[in-house]
Amino acid sequence: MAIQLTAADAKTSLTGHVFSKGEEICARFGPGLGWKELELLIEDRTLVRYPVEVVFDAAQLNPGEFAHPVPKGDRPEDGFLMCVHPLYMTQLQRVPYLVLYQLVAVNYGEFAAADDAETFGAAALGLSRDDYYAELCELADQLGVGDLTVARLGGHDGCASGGCGCH
Repeated sequence: MAIQLTAADAKTSLTGHVFSKGEEICARFGPGLGWKELELLIEDRTLVRYPVEVVFDAAQLNPGEFAHPVPKGDRPEDGFLMCVHPLYMTQLQRVPYLVLYQLVAVNYGEFAAADDAETFGAAALGLSRDDYYAELCELADQLGVGDLTVARLGGHDGCASGGCGCH
């Protein structure tokens, strides 16, 4: 008799894979992944599935959104522009926090959710999810919105740290 897999099984598998890839990034680039390491990371097709070019451009971002991948063409293989809010141009060492969060959408598409992005980013940076989320909240707060909702992949599902003004 064949084993019937559920949506929960698929989610568990995705979460495990996301965490594993994050750990692989941390092992390769170290927990202090900065701008230079990010540039190397986005060129590595074993870690970032499709080509990504980081640009500091808010034109394609929603209000309060810190970063978002924008397809360059009709196929993922055409690559993505990772639009990052220009406010962060003077904080290059912190830009990886924002880009890592959004790379989950590049690698996994619509299957990725906010918790996957937090798991991936935290593992890649060698942080706990709560510490990573607190950093994201601090970065999002710089946009003056006081709410991480629009910056979060897949919508708002609660604030782990309570420090981003969500509540």
